[in-house]
Amino acid sequence: MPGRKGDMASEPRWDKTLASEAIPSRSTSFAGEPQNVTGARLAAEGFLRDLARTAPPAAPEYWDDILLVVTELAANAVQYAPGPFALRMRRTFDGVHVTVHDTSSTPPAPRPFDPRHGGGGIGWHLVHALCDQVSVVTDDGGKDIHVFLPW
Repeated sequence: MPGRKGDMASEPRWDKTLASEAIPSRSTSFAGEPQNVTGARLAAEGFLRDLARTAPPAAPEYWDDILLVVTELAANAVQYAPGPFALRMRRTFDGVHVTVHDTSSTPPAPRPFDPRHGGGGIGWHLVHALCDQVSVVTDDGGKDIHVFLPW
């Protein structure tokens, strides 16, 4: 009988929006060359442009934060992991989930910033400062760095 207690089929669901719309995602693979850092940023920009057509960011800085994090993760993949890397971006209920897979099973570690030795050392700190969550999953084939950012 419709409307009776426990009859979930006739009751509205809180996740109706997500159930009725496909949550977009995009994956792109790169050879691991220095110019691929720019390629990853451009791929992220394309994803965000498409996403913003149906779901604009809640704050303008979220767009730039995501691009900065993707650039840092791609640069680290090129610098510290030999070979190819992959970028996956996915819309979540309240943000964007970015995953970068590379061929090194060594987890990233923060380094102290030292301008006397060519700079560097700030990227991993930026990633942690800008992201709601950061996790690293390693295996014999490399690692996946998962970050969640607001949108």
